[in-house]
Amino acid sequence: MSRGPDAGVRLERALIASAAQAGCAITITDATWVRWASATFTGARHRVWLAGDAGPALDRWLAGLAEAELSLRESLVADLSIASMVRVDDQTRITVEALTVEA
Repeated sequence: MSRGPDAGVRLERALIASAAQAGCAITITDATWVRWASATFTGARHRVWLAGDAGPALDRWLAGLAEAELSLRESLVADLSIASMVRVDDQTRITVEALTVEA
């Protein structure tokens, strides 16, 4: 029996919803994740590649993304950072790295 979307899909959906709430649309162009564990926690390390139209709304969203509360069922976002950002004409390409911990 499936538990539903995995942590990677839930993170992608949360990023898209957060961007939409901030007034900008993003597209997930690629994503990967690997299981992660410490002595006390289990979760996953994620790398998500995004694209969006360059503009003030996207800039504001990106500026606050590391501190944003992203709602994920069954997981918490323990850490999130923008690893890279490249602007090409009217497009911005972003690489986000995140650590999720199972709740």
